[in-house]
Amino acid sequence: MRPLDSLTSIKVKLGVVILVAVAVTATVGVLGVRAGFSPLACGVAASLIALAMVPVLARGMTSPLREMAAASRAMARGEYGLRVTASSRDEVGELARAFNAMAADLAEMDRERRDLVANVSHELRTPIGALQAVLENLADGVDDADSETIQTMLVQVRRLGRLVAQLLDLSRLESGGLRIERRPFELRALLEQAADESRLHARQLEKAQLHVSVSVEPEELSTEGDPERMHQVLANLLENAVRHSPSDGEVTLLARPDGDRRGVEIVVADEGPGIPAEEAPRVFERFYRADAARAASDGGSGLGLSIARWIVELHEGRIRVEPGEPHGCRMVVSLPGAGR
Repeated sequence: MRPLDSLTSIKVKLGVVILVAVAVTATVGVLGVRAGFSPLACGVAASLIALAMVPVLARGMTSPLREMAAASRAMARGEYGLRVTASSRDEVGELARAFNAMAADLAEMDRERRDLVANVSHELRTPIGALQAVLENLADGVDDADSETIQTMLVQVRRLGRLVAQLLDLSRLESGGLRIERRPFELRALLEQAADESRLHARQLEKAQLHVSVSVEPEELSTEGDPERMHQVLANLLENAVRHSPSDGEVTLLARPDGDRRGVEIVVADEGPGIPAEEAPRVFERFYRADAARAASDGGSGLGLSIARWIVELHEGRIRVEPGEPHGCRMVVSLPGAGR
């Protein structure tokens, strides 16, 4: 029980405690004298009763601080599950609520750290295991060092290189170490370059019949930002679109004015299976895969969309997922106009 929790100021609470102690002392003293007790005995009795009442009244003022001290010691040991009682409406209650919010953030960060270590270990183990198996076969004379075997090893080495590069980019983005260099640039050249690279990727995936089209409306459409980083965004989006599209499907890359924000809107649409609506909010999380088994088997690391989101937000833009018509997925990047 915390009798003073309804008061909104610790100063008022202290005042109430003092007034109650003084009132109790005076009342007991007066009643004791009237009952015939000596003034000294009345004073001692009044003081003892007041001292007994003060901890009861002040309980809600100090117990959150003791709970926070205990929770802090637990956090130092790596335990983030403890929370403090935050029923008070005064400054101590606000501090307790802030402490609980901080503890929740630390618990989430610790969970993300553990997930990151586990996911990175898994992602590295797969190509390293494949390389080790091939090299052991070569060392034991089971396989010959022919072009096919070397190509298999090269694929795994490239996968390792992509993963390491993405991890470095993500680390720099999250730490604020990556800066964008804004300058005006035309979108047609950027989109055409990204499309050419995606067509090469399609051939590597044995999807030579996959059609990648580019549309810019109007042709001279331009924006302001870091073209190298925006190329990285488009490369990640197109890589996913090509990977998930059927071999005879089409991937569309479109840029047009965004009237609502006086900026530009870039759309990457594919004809793949799409992303379920309930999973759309999570696709930009690190290592998240809407189809984990398929993405892992075809080389996806689950980092591309997370990196794309960070870069777009550095441009003060936004990225979202929309369902395709009649099927597929649309990744929409909205960038603000020049001068913002």
